[in-house]
Amino acid sequence: MTKSFVIGIAGGTGSGKTTITEIIATELGANKTVVINHDSYYRDISTYGNFKPENINFDHPDALETNLLIEHISSLKKGEPIQKPIYDFATHTRNKETQQIEPKPVIIIDGILIFCDEQLRNLFDLKIFVDTDADERFIRRLTRDIKYRGRSIESVINQYLSSVKPMHLNFVEPSKRWADIIIPHGGKNKVGINTILSQILAFINK
Repeated sequence: MTKSFVIGIAGGTGSGKTTITEIIATELGANKTVVINHDSYYRDISTYGNFKPENINFDHPDALETNLLIEHISSLKKGEPIQKPIYDFATHTRNKETQQIEPKPVIIIDGILIFCDEQLRNLFDLKIFVDTDADERFIRRLTRDIKYRGRSIESVINQYLSSVKPMHLNFVEPSKRWADIIIPHGGKNKVGINTILSQILAFINK
């Protein structure tokens, strides 16, 4: 195995995980960092048979092919490249093409449910949970899904009430106990982010 430093960044939808991930990746540089989003591993809608998107719980751990992510992280730690899936949120399908990801000294995994699976959790050298107010998270999700994922206001609200919020309470919030560091206020918490960067840089310099 290589000496890659694997970081898991979890938290509720719209908590600011991606912002923190981007800040860390920018500070470390593209030559040292690879970022993988758990969302890329959503199962293609065809695996659900004739179910329509509105009848599928995309916020349950079973909606993601986590075993494949585990295989991919293990390969990267061995110094082997992977073929990461590309998921289309507008159509709920995986593209036929994949993205080749090369191993780097720092591997960042971003996702709301990444601390729920013990085998995946054990691959992380540092586990970060981003803790943000529920109202703020909902507003961010509403904006994102309408602007970037082609959803209507009604569909976003219905999904939030029927599955996003219940699954957050059942899976995401309880997974906070596995975190090494909890960062409140998301990307606005500069002190927390600088603390994390210090630990990562210490590892790289070592």
